[in-house]
Amino acid sequence: MVRQIPEDRSDLPSDAEDVPEDTAESQSRGLFYGWVIVGVATLGVFLSGPGQTYSVSMFIDPLIETFGWSRSLVSGMYSAGTLTAGLFMTVIGRTVDRKGYRPTLTVIALCFAAALFFMSRVSTPAALFVGFMMIRTFGQGSLTLIPNSMVPQWFIRRRGRALSFLAIGGALSAACLPYVNLVFIENFGWRFTWMFWAVVLAAVMAPVAWFLTRERPEAMGLVPDGSPAHPPRSGARVTPLEPEEAWDVPEAIRTKAFWIILFTVSIPSMVSTGAQFHHMSILTENGVTAQAAAVVFTVAAATRMVLTPLAGYMCDRYPIHFVLSGAMLMQALNLVFLLFTTSFSLAVALGIIQGLRMAFLVLVGGVIWPHFFGRRYLASIRGVTTAGMVISSALGPLPFGLGYDLFGGYTEVLLLMTLLPLVGAIAVLFVRRPQKNDGAKWASERAGAGMQTPTGGGRPQ
Repeated sequence: MVRQIPEDRSDLPSDAEDVPEDTAESQSRGLFYGWVIVGVATLGVFLSGPGQTYSVSMFIDPLIETFGWSRSLVSGMYSAGTLTAGLFMTVIGRTVDRKGYRPTLTVIALCFAAALFFMSRVSTPAALFVGFMMIRTFGQGSLTLIPNSMVPQWFIRRRGRALSFLAIGGALSAACLPYVNLVFIENFGWRFTWMFWAVVLAAVMAPVAWFLTRERPEAMGLVPDGSPAHPPRSGARVTPLEPEEAWDVPEAIRTKAFWIILFTVSIPSMVSTGAQFHHMSILTENGVTAQAAAVVFTVAAATRMVLTPLAGYMCDRYPIHFVLSGAMLMQALNLVFLLFTTSFSLAVALGIIQGLRMAFLVLVGGVIWPHFFGRRYLASIRGVTTAGMVISSALGPLPFGLGYDLFGGYTEVLLLMTLLPLVGAIAVLFVRRPQKNDGAKWASERAGAGMQTPTGGGRPQ
């Protein structure tokens, strides 16, 4: 027996496996399990921190002091490692769609722990490259890709608000990890600090991923957002709906919308990674103390936490490409303000601007892909887009490092980078949601499943 599709989504097909109706009845009486998934995903985003630039940046000066490497060399290894990591993201995305979220997230957590332990043992530039590649693959890449693909499986109308919890987890990570790293490095050394995070990933994230992760609400007899599709009847079996158009990767990449969005969201990946990687150096060059420079992360994280619910509401309420355009303007302002941050008070103001930017950019990146291309192949699509963003982030640190070595400062690079988000803000205003209109692939799948096939035709635009 097929579940009743909500009136406003009655034109969309269902492709999930049959599940017992009594499961839907029992789950609908208590807490919607999607919120447990949000908790798991939020923890994953928080613990992606050791592979994120705001955390890695705390290790750069200790590495340079320990081995006598140049800043350009370390920047180059980080860029090369990040670039290589980006190439693995499409594989990670396809693996998630093929194997499922639970086993993939568990294995990724264990691999990330091994990569962090490896970082504690590096002593050569080649080993540094391998270590950067691994922590960027499993941390910055995979532990953001998987949670941000997993939560949209469970929410549609409240997607922005659900993803706002992940953004808060990222904000807490950005606030806590730089200070934790700073204290641990000063008291125990940088090698111990890497090992500490390795233990946390193996002992906390991996068990949570294995025991609490579930794939989709349909597998538990539910539909997205937690409402049962219809009053259950004993003994009957149901097929949960697929409430959005299902674009696979080949279909998505043939649309203009895909490339405009990817171009736009990749810009912050590049310029923010470059600016954060050299964050301490940029601000100390401006006369800001190391402690004040670290305060920027804390203020930014606090601002993110305050504004994230608002950002989630706006992502659910207003056209998502307009919200993205506004976030790109915030990114440009953030870069410009770096040039004028010369005191503690201005560092606090910089943190507020940075937190405002991050609150919106992080949420928009999670909402816009399922909004435009659906949930069914979301991990694969996010694998491709994450690869593009990771590769873009790889291009960020090296120009900053070269600019510093060439010009003796960061002014020229910051001014040049400011132009990119302005271009993105304009480009994304012209994006439109593509329409599939019941293509041949859906028709054949539904016919093979013995379902009614909607009339009409069409192709990706």
